[in-house]
Amino acid sequence: MNNPVIPANSREAVINEASSSIIEVLKNQLEIGRINDLIKFFQVSGYNESLVTSVTNKFANKLNNFYNIDMASAHATAASLIPTVMKQLVQQTNSKQHKEFALNNMLSQLTGNRADLSSLVNHLMVA
Repeated sequence: MNNPVIPANSREAVINEASSSIIEVLKNQLEIGRINDLIKFFQVSGYNESLVTSVTNKFANKLNNFYNIDMASAHATAASLIPTVMKQLVQQTNSKQHKEFALNNMLSQLTGNRADLSSLVNHLMVA
């Protein structure tokens, strides 16, 4: 994050904003019943570009609103970061080495561990 539009003393906070933007959009997808779309996104990276666009826009708005970065620069920053991070998240989720990022674990955590989604995720991944 050596982006000149982001003040050095705000870089860690901005990274947290990027993470929270991803979490908020993924949680929203679950809340509105789009679990099947989420599963497809994590199975086939790039399946749902609107998901990446939603995260990018949410993050750009946070940069604009909370860090007074003009919208064009905020969107350029978000567009250069979020797709890469989302791709890495998909790779981590599909990796056998990172069990803590397994899709069923991640989705269960997004629901606040109120429900074990393992069987649903496994069923939808096969479908």
